[in-house]
Amino acid sequence: MSRKVVRTSKFRHVFGQAVKADQCYDDIRISTMTWDSNFCSVNPKFVSMIVDASGGGAFMVLPLNKTGRIDMSYPTVCGHTGPVLDIEFCPHNDNIIASGSEDCSVMIWEIPDGGLTSPLTEPVVKLEGHCKRVGILSWHPTAHNVLLSAGSDNVIILWNVARGEEVVRIDSVHPDLIYSACWNRDGSRILTSCKDKKLRVLDPRKGTVLFEKDKPHEGSRPVRAVFVSGGQILSTGFSRMSERQVALWDPNNFGEPLTLQELDTSSGVLLPFFDPDTGIIYLCGKGDSSIRYFEVTDEAPYVHYLSMFSSKESQKGMGYMPKRGLEVNKCEIARFYKLHERKCEPIVMTVPRKSDLFQEDLYPDTIGPEPSVDADEWFNGKEAPPVLISLKDGFVATTKTKEFKVHKSLLKTTTASAGSQPDDSGEVQSLRKEVKDLKAALEELTKRVKELETKN
Repeated sequence: MSRKVVRTSKFRHVFGQAVKADQCYDDIRISTMTWDSNFCSVNPKFVSMIVDASGGGAFMVLPLNKTGRIDMSYPTVCGHTGPVLDIEFCPHNDNIIASGSEDCSVMIWEIPDGGLTSPLTEPVVKLEGHCKRVGILSWHPTAHNVLLSAGSDNVIILWNVARGEEVVRIDSVHPDLIYSACWNRDGSRILTSCKDKKLRVLDPRKGTVLFEKDKPHEGSRPVRAVFVSGGQILSTGFSRMSERQVALWDPNNFGEPLTLQELDTSSGVLLPFFDPDTGIIYLCGKGDSSIRYFEVTDEAPYVHYLSMFSSKESQKGMGYMPKRGLEVNKCEIARFYKLHERKCEPIVMTVPRKSDLFQEDLYPDTIGPEPSVDADEWFNGKEAPPVLISLKDGFVATTKTKEFKVHKSLLKTTTASAGSQPDDSGEVQSLRKEVKDLKAALEELTKRVKELETKN
């Protein structure tokens, strides 16, 4: 007799939990656009959501700790003349966010440290090159100031944001609307899904197709795809009977999927979020009220269902926190920011552990905020793996973002080590002088008090 053995995995008991009501962001009019993007972007400093705006497009950027009811008059970023369709924070500078809009432009904004105090209408850089609405944005994971944008004109543009110019234009590959575009871990490949029912792996600098898969899913509804570990590709789509599916592919052998699973018959597009550190893929359906999660491994059936987080209200969008923004002492392995009609609700994914110590197996070294190459170097052909950091001490930033300047139309993020800042700046000199004067005055007063005491 063979007994079925349950697969061992440290993530079998991962559970999701919504935070308490006072830790949500309330009274925000989330955008009613029917575009299939995340509508939300988060990092360890800010949470940003696309909101409804009259006479143009706007999004709101809130410091993470500004929870509770948000005042109607809270300032927004409102420089676009058409609705905003996608936003994404820069992975190398938490104060920089890019936005793409129906007005065909991409804008780069700098958010001050404490959040906005007045409406922001002037971008740091405006990137113009698309002739139809821009619905997809994605920053390069390792190269500083490289941004990918894809528009309804079926064109992908790679920008050197530092110079405010387009460097690569991929306009002859996609004959129809691009549904999704993303980078692999080191940014040496781009993966796209298109309305012509094809998945394509591209060389970003040459704009050439390296691999192509026709009809990864039989249905005609949008397909989404992301790179997972080992260069494999995970796609979500629909069957001919409109059932939602998830499939795993090996691009070197694109003929048959490694696995293809049917999930349900809901109509919302599944947005995949992959965590390379744990090998977990989270699927959040637009309009669903649940988040399913699976573990991707090397053994058949490769994509193993773990569990599902369900709530009453459906999600209009979803933000995914980078690893360095999580609370490692609570064994938190993922945090989502779920958009409702009038609020944003954080959802925490936790692995239950009894020990209070740092769990090395849950937190391998993860991608940090330091870029490994510069934009010019990357466009000239230099590759570099991401710079990894340890989360052991509940990630503390070792570099402090000093400024974000446009020099001769050159964007720079200068980082200076917080412990070794130059002492010869004018400010430090004047403070030193002030301290010296105060010490002298104090000595003078002490002397006078002693004189008076001896007289009495």
